[in-house]
Amino acid sequence: MSFPRIDLLKSPPDATQLVLLAHGGKENSVVETGSWRAPILRMWPFAAAAIKAAPGSAVGLMRYRYQGWNGAEAHPAADLRAVLDRLPERITRVLLIGHSMGGRAVVAAGNHSRVAGVLALAPWLPRGEPLVAVRGPVVLAHGADDRITNPAETAAYAQRLRASGVPVALFSLEGETHELLRRSADWNALVRDFVTGTTPNLTTDTDSIVELPRSSPSDSPRRGVLDIAQARLRLRVLSGGLLTG
Repeated sequence: MSFPRIDLLKSPPDATQLVLLAHGGKENSVVETGSWRAPILRMWPFAAAAIKAAPGSAVGLMRYRYQGWNGAEAHPAADLRAVLDRLPERITRVLLIGHSMGGRAVVAAGNHSRVAGVLALAPWLPRGEPLVAVRGPVVLAHGADDRITNPAETAAYAQRLRASGVPVALFSLEGETHELLRRSADWNALVRDFVTGTTPNLTTDTDSIVELPRSSPSDSPRRGVLDIAQARLRLRVLSGGLLTG
């Protein structure tokens, strides 16, 4: 794949808003992305939640050229900007949702003129990440037991954004790891609230971290895996779409 694209899952002909989901990846890799990799599959239930929450919106999965961030090249962020630049004129608002490396990409592209909000789930925001004037609402959420990306670094980035005057909602999910499988219903609810514009706790208070209430007592990842399987079976990638590459 020599160009980035969107795999559309829903595309109403009169849609003016796009919900675009950006998957995770690796620190370094120029291997092409594939449809059945775990980071991409993890985004399908979020796409299903977005479709239900915003039936009049287009919903799609971002497909980067490569699996890796690749240092200063920052390929996923560059690919995301390229796709945003090439959207048809009727798409005037884009809501970005990213996980892990995709969370870093949506934050990096969050100042694009078409972006109307950013939701980053367990984002990879390393120390020293450039501060971007992200167009709000800005929602950051991290599992407290994540050992792949660092919740403290997410909180530090939220502090910097808030200190610059950007309201940010920062959530912590107790008992959750990087794969977002143990509290899948809570992650889906975050997506729904974000898409419908009802996310609470947007604030410039630099120290505010909200523990997201647990909707289920179970920490079993089986529910999350089932959510992925059901969404992948129920939804399909549409032929054609907003971009042809």
